[in-house]
Amino acid sequence: MKASFLLAAALLLSLPLAANAGTPQQQRMADCSAKNKGLKGDAYKSAQSTCLSSHAAAPAAPTTPQERMKKCNADAATKKLAGDARKTFMSSCLRAS
Repeated sequence: MKASFLLAAALLLSLPLAANAGTPQQQRMADCSAKNKGLKGDAYKSAQSTCLSSHAAAPAAPTTPQERMKKCNADAATKKLAGDARKTFMSSCLRAS
């Protein structure tokens, strides 16, 4: 009982964070979920599947090292990072891309 309460509390606390840091896929899922609100069971699953598959595919991440470096440099400049903060950001950005 205690474990399930703690799990539920942790999930509720993480919801606002997840809403702010959504990926394009998460945003599509949220949009489709809002659109299909009120449906239940198989009708909901079917509507979600149709809605998600009708969205255009997310743009591909940069593939060449030069493209990744260009994107990460632009992001670092936008955030006005310098010094160690920029090095740390660039390292994580280049690994994630």
